[in-house]
Amino acid sequence: MIPDSDSSLFRHSLLALFFIAPPTFLSLAFLQAPYGKHHRPGWGPSLPPPLAWFLMESPTLWLTLLLFPHGRHASNPRALLLIAPFLLHYLNRTLLYPLRLLLTAAKPSSGFPLSIALAAFAFNSLNSYLQARSVSHYDDYGEGRFWCRFVLGLSVFVFGMGINVWADRVLLRLKSEGKGYVVPRGGLFELVACPNYFGEIVEWLGWAVMTWSWAGLGFFLYTFANLGPRARANRRWYLEKFGEDYPREGRLLFPTCIDFWFFEELCSGMWREVKGGNEK
Repeated sequence: MIPDSDSSLFRHSLLALFFIAPPTFLSLAFLQAPYGKHHRPGWGPSLPPPLAWFLMESPTLWLTLLLFPHGRHASNPRALLLIAPFLLHYLNRTLLYPLRLLLTAAKPSSGFPLSIALAAFAFNSLNSYLQARSVSHYDDYGEGRFWCRFVLGLSVFVFGMGINVWADRVLLRLKSEGKGYVVPRGGLFELVACPNYFGEIVEWLGWAVMTWSWAGLGFFLYTFANLGPRARANRRWYLEKFGEDYPREGRLLFPTCIDFWFFEELCSGMWREVKGGNEK
């Protein structure tokens, strides 16, 4: 691929990453992807979940490793340091997580729609291209604040990944007990609706700080657009299924007073006031 065509492809791919985040956020606020606890029929053929996770996440490894050596910074130690956390996360998500899912399943689970897996495969291909080319070719490593951003971003990334992996293990352990869905207890599950999603959002915030790039920022924003509404839907699902056994207070996306759900409560309150005024 000649440089000019790659530069154009990178620019248009980057714009696409930013443009798909808002419609993703809005669509998932009303319609959840039909896998896991939100599985429902009518989405075509399905794959076993471990196979689906492996296939749809795989571009993050093979495409990244294919593209990275062709960048002008491919041998730069800073570029190699930056891409390592990205590959570490996806080594876990592509290989280790599906393997644990396969080994801990107490009974056959609902399938994973092929259509959703293909959509995720397409996104991961786009994102892997952007992150690999940004780090290996388009980023500028001559700027003097690299190490400050790298250390800060890596600290945030490791913190988020620790939460993400821990929460996944808790959920898989509960799944392996064969009792169906139960309310997760302990640790961050007492504060956050979905610690696994919270951890992953924190991870890619750290990545955005580390890379200090438009590609890194775009990935962080898309991660929030994708996982924020799903965490909201999961919380509602738990409330509907378990009622009083699931705390109605707390269990937010972030363990703070001001977060994603603040806006929901604000809008709900405004609607109640308008409705009450109309009734009067």
